[in-house]
Amino acid sequence: MIDQILIEIDRGLKLLSTPTKNNRDRPDKDIPESSSLTTLEKKTHSKYMRVNHSGEICAQGLYRGQLFFNKNKDIESKLTEAAIEEIDHLAWCESRINELNGSKSKLNPFLYISSFGIGALASVVDEKYNLGFLSETESQVALHLESHIKKLNPLDKKTLKIIKSMKEEEEAHKISAVEMGGVELPNTIKKIMSLASKIMTTTTYEV
Repeated sequence: MIDQILIEIDRGLKLLSTPTKNNRDRPDKDIPESSSLTTLEKKTHSKYMRVNHSGEICAQGLYRGQLFFNKNKDIESKLTEAAIEEIDHLAWCESRINELNGSKSKLNPFLYISSFGIGALASVVDEKYNLGFLSETESQVALHLESHIKKLNPLDKKTLKIIKSMKEEEEAHKISAVEMGGVELPNTIKKIMSLASKIMTTTTYEV
């Protein structure tokens, strides 16, 4: 157990302190950069991508927490697969933030630790609720990605392509969790998760 804890600490520190390498090319790689965006629009778009980057930090913490106590090999396989895909999301967001001259959130360490703890707790409670929690998380992430799509200047086709690709994969993760037996969470838990998500997106947009 001590070795496992040390491995997770090392994994978290590397995730938070070193540039993330993507396994797949960015979906916007063949789209040219727009020269029509104003300085203010670039700043605003970089903040949206900062929120999305922090959301992916949360996702990594959540997945690692869910895997920490998990004993089901099928669930482990699906969670690991989703986590690898979302590493790409993390890298895509990070590189796009840099292109827009933005910065990552200073709250990321706190978000990662909190998400790890929530994921670990969910995995201890019950496998079906563990998957249900994952499904609801992906559903809420897809909703806030959709809100960003509506707010972006359509001329920023690169950022739009990244967000749309992320949204498609988040929705696929949700479906996968349900197919594996994830149950729908009580409305009270959904509301708490929605409130926590709103707090996260609001604060990381600014900090």
